[in-house]
Amino acid sequence: MAYLVRIMPRAERDFMDLYGSIDAENSAAALRWFNGLRRAMFTLETNPLRCPRTTENKNLRQLLYGRKPHVYRVIYRIVERLDEVQILHIRHGARDSV
Repeated sequence: MAYLVRIMPRAERDFMDLYGSIDAENSAAALRWFNGLRRAMFTLETNPLRCPRTTENKNLRQLLYGRKPHVYRVIYRIVERLDEVQILHIRHGARDSV
């Protein structure tokens, strides 16, 4: 089953803030990393259950992207009745809980 991946408003803001903070506009390496994160998020359309639940909330899951110390958490929920994955938040893995 394919799910629709929706980036919710807060996650969209997180995503755009991340773009600016890594200076993806002026760095080819940063832009590649940023595009890789985007691709990774959209892989959730085929198998969103593969990622673990968050420790903060058992109804949410997290996709981890990057290498230490630059690991980012993509926090999302699966809405089965809509066949949808809703990306709620994107943040650095070292930040405090949601």
